[in-house]
Amino acid sequence: MAMPEPLEDPSLERHFKGHRDAVTCVDFSLNTKQLASGSMDSCLMVWHMKPQSRAYRFTGHKDAITCVNFSPSGHLLASGSRDKTVRIWVPNVKGESTMFRAHTATVRSVHFCSDGQSLVTASDDKTVKVWSTHRQKFLFSLSQHINWVRCARFSPDGRLIVSASDDKTVKLWDKTSRECVHSYCEHGGFVTYVDFHPSGTCIAAAGMDNTVKVWDVRTHRLLQHYQLHSAAVNALSFHPSGNYLITASSDSTLKILDLMEGRLLYTLHGHQGPATTVAFSRTGEYFASGGTDEQVMVWKSNFDVADYGEVSKAHRPPTTLPEVDFPIPPDRSRNLESGQSQPQEPISMPQTLTSTLEHIVGQLDVLTQVGHDVISPTCLHLVWHLDPC
Repeated sequence: MAMPEPLEDPSLERHFKGHRDAVTCVDFSLNTKQLASGSMDSCLMVWHMKPQSRAYRFTGHKDAITCVNFSPSGHLLASGSRDKTVRIWVPNVKGESTMFRAHTATVRSVHFCSDGQSLVTASDDKTVKVWSTHRQKFLFSLSQHINWVRCARFSPDGRLIVSASDDKTVKLWDKTSRECVHSYCEHGGFVTYVDFHPSGTCIAAAGMDNTVKVWDVRTHRLLQHYQLHSAAVNALSFHPSGNYLITASSDSTLKILDLMEGRLLYTLHGHQGPATTVAFSRTGEYFASGGTDEQVMVWKSNFDVADYGEVSKAHRPPTTLPEVDFPIPPDRSRNLESGQSQPQEPISMPQTLTSTLEHIVGQLDVLTQVGHDVISPTCLHLVWHLDPC
């Protein structure tokens, strides 16, 4: 049998400029035709993946936008803000939205349920709240966290909710009973982000302690522990296959992990300053990242090769992951000059992983595409000449 072709290196496809402050969040629409980004500049941008297409700029929030999420259909877009409100937008040229005051402090996270009927929000007021999408009607609140709640997500089947908090815990909730099923307390600092594996059987959480941890939600066992970044991990995203996980860190890098083999595949250098957010597209063909450098970058994952099924050895998300403990010395330097790509020396790791090597990819060839027009409901601007929001 012929050996499957190796995965190609990720490549930077597009480079969006338009925000006037740090980018805090990104999300792709279902069909990958649109990419939404939020910023500390209080503006919501909707970029079109088709080259030379105009982007939409939506204003309405009175303070920084902290989170954004497309509905499963792609017809709605939710955003949360430091102004304590949530807005539900129609992502077209008109930019119409409805607003509701969701919390008594900054809204940190918004996420639609897979059926599109519910929305879960998380806030600095220490609560997680669930809402009816179409009427923005409050349904119930989850209130066991004792510090800011940074993130809350529905499971793929909508039966569970997971939340991450500055109280150093990740909590798993039953949506029907509204009870906390389990608290995961292994993080040594604030937990910044959490999400479900596409199979719904595992969760991954990122922390200010520079680590990423993966638990089985059925047994609550810690399956995988990665300490690969030299600064806080701000966000993460699963590839739809369930085989890969990407992380964004304040050390300015993105890292792609092979979860089935428990190893680091790539370190990507592109942002000048902390990388604050990252998300795979629904197909996994692309991923987008944002940073304090005010830039939104779109990368081609190159995991969609012809022999992808053979390479990944799975056509659907795996239901179990191997146990992995992948530490790295906290003082390890990973500063590479922009444009360089070079291998690095093997790092110290458990005996079972002695053959694992870290493949570092520096700044890849950049296809910079700037100069697209940006259209707002009131006026037209060139991307690099946007008025302050």
